[in-house]
Amino acid sequence: MARKMLKDGEAPLVADDGGTYDYDLFVIGAGSGGVRGSRTAAGFGAKVAICELPFHPISSEWLGGHGGTCVIRGCVPKKILVYGASFRGEFDDAKQFGWEINGDINYNWKKLLENKTQEIVRLNGVYKRILGGSGVTMIEGAGSIVDAHTVEVTQPDGSKQRHTTKHILIATGSRATLVDIPGKELAITSDEALSLEELPKRAVILGGGYIAVEFASIWKGLGAEVDLFYRKELPLRGFDDEMRMVVASNLEGRGIRLHPGTNLTELSKTADGIKVVTDKGDELIADVVLFATGRAPNSNRLNLEAVGVEVDQIGAIKVDEYSRTSVPSIWAVGDVTNRINLTPVALMEATCFAKTVFGGQTVKPDYKDVPCAVFCIPPLSVVGLSEQEALAEAKNDLLVYTSSFNPMKNSISKRVEKSTMKLVVDADTDKVLGAAMCGPDAAEIMQGIAVALKAGATKATFDSTVGIHPSAAEEFVTMRTLTRRVSPPSKPKTNLQQGIHPC
Repeated sequence: MARKMLKDGEAPLVADDGGTYDYDLFVIGAGSGGVRGSRTAAGFGAKVAICELPFHPISSEWLGGHGGTCVIRGCVPKKILVYGASFRGEFDDAKQFGWEINGDINYNWKKLLENKTQEIVRLNGVYKRILGGSGVTMIEGAGSIVDAHTVEVTQPDGSKQRHTTKHILIATGSRATLVDIPGKELAITSDEALSLEELPKRAVILGGGYIAVEFASIWKGLGAEVDLFYRKELPLRGFDDEMRMVVASNLEGRGIRLHPGTNLTELSKTADGIKVVTDKGDELIADVVLFATGRAPNSNRLNLEAVGVEVDQIGAIKVDEYSRTSVPSIWAVGDVTNRINLTPVALMEATCFAKTVFGGQTVKPDYKDVPCAVFCIPPLSVVGLSEQEALAEAKNDLLVYTSSFNPMKNSISKRVEKSTMKLVVDADTDKVLGAAMCGPDAAEIMQGIAVALKAGATKATFDSTVGIHPSAAEEFVTMRTLTRRVSPPSKPKTNLQQGIHPC
């Protein structure tokens, strides 16, 4: 049952054991998940407090900020830099549309950095106002768990305060990590990459995931020479193999040097920069080396083991389908649980938690058909199953439809860069199992496609939908010609093994 929210000075909450609690809910971490969980719980009448570290663009054990990774040192500032980097291509393309751009176009990195920082400071303030307006008590400091109903907050001056609570929600997110090789202290993570004082002229990136390909696009777009190293044959492991090939081709087309199947073994400081040595014996000099090889759950200082909260081998908090930990009064959402590490997923998990615990509803997160985007240039966006995932689960044949075409804009600008779209369909039911696009506006287009998949759309539904002309998006409703029919083998083979290439 929802209860009337207690005001400051009212009687404390009565605990189940006859004692009293300061709060119904205490949240550790004011990132996307923590803010959503606390606000929603407060809306149901709960008395809520939340603690967060002091604001700083670069995180540490003692620095963070309201808004968390996404707002301060993740999605938002990264997208701002992607916008900035995209203009280089726009300037080049504009000439074929009649724009006479004479002379050099100068770029001011410090101006972009200043505006980016102003925006994240503004958003940090917005999150604080949202929490305050929801009646949530904000406490600055690092939270740790004393017992199943007590949180201790170490404040910036070193003093400690303890708060009792009926429920605890952990939403501390994750943090970028450094690969353990000689000279690793010379490398940076994405935190520092978003706040560099100087734009590098020569950049080396280790990693093949979201962050790696996005920063490769950003730095190349802003004028740097970029070398991208990764262990696999293609970047973006876990995505559809066919679309990974498209992304790799586009990265190379934009002038990024790719080094598949290659690791870094040592970094050292020289008079000319940072010397980078690879496991193939190659050497090169860079101004900056970015390690974009993954993130670790932020769970170390929470005192979880002492109170019986189970974690896995990488420190991710184990939770059930309702986000409850092994301790019944302690819950966790977002990247600290290492489920699907996306901001909108953390928001979903936090909303479901609040509805279940305080809203009189029993709601668990739905991880089916979660869309996502990789903001390389041009971007990749997907929803549903990749062809490889669909094959692994399939009982029936799959119908694969693809379209690779030169966008109308490129036909005038003469840019050699195709957009590619893909649908994976169950041959027996006609249901669309997955969709993917690499090309301009992919994320904007895929959001609508995600609604269709969530609603159970069939290929016939797509075919009967009238397209918007002229647009790239209409290609999704005009792909009539089957590219291939694939039968699920006893041991699924990837597109790479089958030698399938984009059309």
